[in-house]
Amino acid sequence: MPVNEVNSGFDLHLNLAADGSRKAALGRALREAVGSGRLEPGTTLPSYRTLAKDLHIARNTVAETYAELVSEGWLEARQGSGTRVAHRATMTADLPTSTVPPQVRPTFDFRPGRPDAASFPRTAWLAAARRAVGNAPVDAFGPGDPHGRIELRRALAGYLARTRGVVADPRRVFVCSGFTQAAGFLTRLQNTAPIALESYGLPFHRRIFEETGATIAVPVDENGCRIDQLESTAARTVVLTPSHQFPTGAPLHPARRTAAVRWARAHDGLVIEDDYDGEFRYDRNPVGAMQALDPDRVLYLGSVSKSMSPAIRVGWMVVPEHLHDPILAIKGVREATVGVVDQLTLAELITSGAYDRHVRAMRSKYRRRRDELSRALAQRAPHIGTVGISAGLQAVLTLPEGTEKTVLQMAGEVGIALEGLQWFRHPHALSSITDAVLVGFSAPSDGSYTAAVDALVTVLARTAPGRRRG
Repeated sequence: MPVNEVNSGFDLHLNLAADGSRKAALGRALREAVGSGRLEPGTTLPSYRTLAKDLHIARNTVAETYAELVSEGWLEARQGSGTRVAHRATMTADLPTSTVPPQVRPTFDFRPGRPDAASFPRTAWLAAARRAVGNAPVDAFGPGDPHGRIELRRALAGYLARTRGVVADPRRVFVCSGFTQAAGFLTRLQNTAPIALESYGLPFHRRIFEETGATIAVPVDENGCRIDQLESTAARTVVLTPSHQFPTGAPLHPARRTAAVRWARAHDGLVIEDDYDGEFRYDRNPVGAMQALDPDRVLYLGSVSKSMSPAIRVGWMVVPEHLHDPILAIKGVREATVGVVDQLTLAELITSGAYDRHVRAMRSKYRRRRDELSRALAQRAPHIGTVGISAGLQAVLTLPEGTEKTVLQMAGEVGIALEGLQWFRHPHALSSITDAVLVGFSAPSDGSYTAAVDALVTVLARTAPGRRRG
């Protein structure tokens, strides 16, 4: 396409010094913008005429300056495609050198809670978006309903009932941007009573609840959270991960599920159920949501962060009837955080069956990855134990006593990103679990997974009795 004033009318902010030559000032401003990284390589610059008009300078001045910067290698000009910032490895402007070391991307990333980004269903998502937007009513593009779009709430009510056993109707489903936003809403419902949390969990989740008061650590063991410990606390709300305790991997024992509901009824309390990866199970029967035990005492939370991508900021709350109006008041008169197009697209994915197909495909992929990790450990590092691998996207690998920090250091030295189990421990909790690392087997790409497992197991094998580092 020929370059003209219309199709190359890009806006560009430049500060030109008031004194001296306008051409020199323009050259300095462009060099600064490119050298500082404000204009990235490949950025298309305005046409001569457009920039001259915007800066109130002569068109020839812009043309001469562009030509000068092209000759110096700052810019590149191509016939028919205008002038662009050159793809240079370094720039030579006299700019201050940063003293902050660059962030180094790990070679192999085993940090938990990260689905395989390369497996995002782009084709299905785009097709669903086209259908959803094409069929959407006009009111979908007006002010948003604070509940969320009815199309998505209906789809979620049916899907959660079918796959997780959740008791829900669309009126009690609220769309949100994920657990973090939902937790923020819920903290605003609390009084001064502390909130009970499992003794191991995500620190940034804990910090959300701590913004409005104290939190109490409830111990976890091989049967999940110790519900009996709630009776001795002042808490009236408890946050649980009953399908797959994060990060230890234990499902909450059926008797403890029942005990949690009894506790909530007896104390006019609330159970917040974080069903963060309930779709992913491998060698055990599906564990349904505990919300079905008492929909008036259990508030259910879920999202697509693990099943699809954390980049799709769509989650949901299924709330008890008595909390409907208070949460509606907190959300306000409009939906302000979750885009309508994403809501409509997800609704279309669910109702068309594409979401189920994607989840099944990912479940199969992650099971193969887990099995490959388990085989490699059994063959080359049999002293390493595995916990919580019958479901979810991560495994807890138990280590010889006193080696957690050493393993994390050795892994980092060879470019492996790992997290130690102790990082997830509530600061007020007793450390009752052995040294361990959490391995998210979902994050590495397909092409790098075998090499990633080999590098990880090589590190772990060095902790075997009789082996020395080095």
